[in-house]
Amino acid sequence: MMENNEQEEAQVNQETSQEATEAKKEADAKDQENTDGDTDETQKEKAAPEAKLSEQEQKDVKIAELEDRYLRLFSEYENFRKRTSREKSELITASKADTFKVLLPVLDDFDRALKSIGEASDVNSLKEGVDLIYDKMVKSLGAQGLKEMKVQEEEFNAEEHEAITNIPAPSDDLKGKIVDVVEKGYVLNQKIIRFPKVVVGA
Repeated sequence: MMENNEQEEAQVNQETSQEATEAKKEADAKDQENTDGDTDETQKEKAAPEAKLSEQEQKDVKIAELEDRYLRLFSEYENFRKRTSREKSELITASKADTFKVLLPVLDDFDRALKSIGEASDVNSLKEGVDLIYDKMVKSLGAQGLKEMKVQEEEFNAEEHEAITNIPAPSDDLKGKIVDVVEKGYVLNQKIIRFPKVVVGA
């Protein structure tokens, strides 16, 4: 009888010990889960600033690239502007040089004419010399595209003519037309560079 009681007590103690062991294991497992959870959250919290820092660094790199691109474009534009301005200035200078080269022979003729005026005894020959120089100059300028505007007795056009005054027309057919040219007008390559100053018949 006593032996049976001892066996039952031993069995109860064994079951109690097993239950305690299992309860401890469950508690340890929960503690481990909590620890793992805390570890994951802690790692995430630590990784977050690193991710933010990495994103900021990427933005800084992008900004630096854009600034470098802007500086390069600005430098290229400045070089292009300076080069274009220089080429334009050189072109204008070359154009002026071509015009002056055409006029230099005429200037030489005037120099010779001025020297011979004091020695000239024939006015008619002097006049012929001046006429020749004038014709030479007109032809030289004409070769550069300069033409005189022939407006005498033409209909007055305010877009092409500059009226100085109106006078009674000498005849009915000259009313509203140019009866006198005070200052000649000129066209350079089909473009008016000086409007003729005229007197209009009224």
